[in-house]
Amino acid sequence: MGILDKFSLSGKTALVTGCSRGIGKALAIGLAEAGADIIGVSTSLELSGSAVEKEVTSLGNSFKAYRCDFSERQQLYDFIGKVKSESREIDILVNNAGTTFRKPVTVHPDDDWDKVIEVNLNSQFILSREVGKDMVARSKGKIIFIASINTFQGGITIPGYAASKGGIGQLTKAFSNEWASHGVNVNAIAPGYIATDLTESLRREKKRNSEIIARIPAGRWGEPDDLKGAVVFLASEASNFIHGTILTVDGGWMGK
Repeated sequence: MGILDKFSLSGKTALVTGCSRGIGKALAIGLAEAGADIIGVSTSLELSGSAVEKEVTSLGNSFKAYRCDFSERQQLYDFIGKVKSESREIDILVNNAGTTFRKPVTVHPDDDWDKVIEVNLNSQFILSREVGKDMVARSKGKIIFIASINTFQGGITIPGYAASKGGIGQLTKAFSNEWASHGVNVNAIAPGYIATDLTESLRREKKRNSEIIARIPAGRWGEPDDLKGAVVFLASEASNFIHGTILTVDGGWMGK
């Protein structure tokens, strides 16, 4: 097998959470471009005819849509049961679903904290455990968490988000330590500042936006498509000896 053949995902099935827009949509399309069929899930994903479904199927790949509110524990377990009974085995899991609330720590309410931790950390632990145990039984699989540069930095007015993404970094290593010997690769991608709905408010703040761009060696915000190469690599056989790694895709932010 040549090196380029190792990047092919033909015949694989990938479950991508939070895939209706932004980073998740780009990740799903990138995986499909490499040959994978896609199972997509998000809170508001259309069950038929979504934009991501149209792009995936236009490539000749299948797309199966589900809805799940990851802040609701029972909905998560119901989704896991349904996707396991209705779909073929999952070869690749991409944990992308996430949320955030921006408020200073002194007035950051419990409800905001609880929801961010539930969506960004607790649900990802549960989904990875339940999908990953089948990968362990088959001695093969790829799990990719979407971390953040806030895995390494505290950020400003996002205590729940920073805590959850710090937790994702440790969760990546914890899963990897147990499952690497079983043929399951668990890694993470840490995006920098990416132009999505989640960061729109920052981009509207002229001063803050200028400060961010000045801090990025590449001199620009990232685009969701900038993450496609990383996710295909970590989902493919080209990364078979990579375990517990957090790959930054940040325009050089963490190196400065």
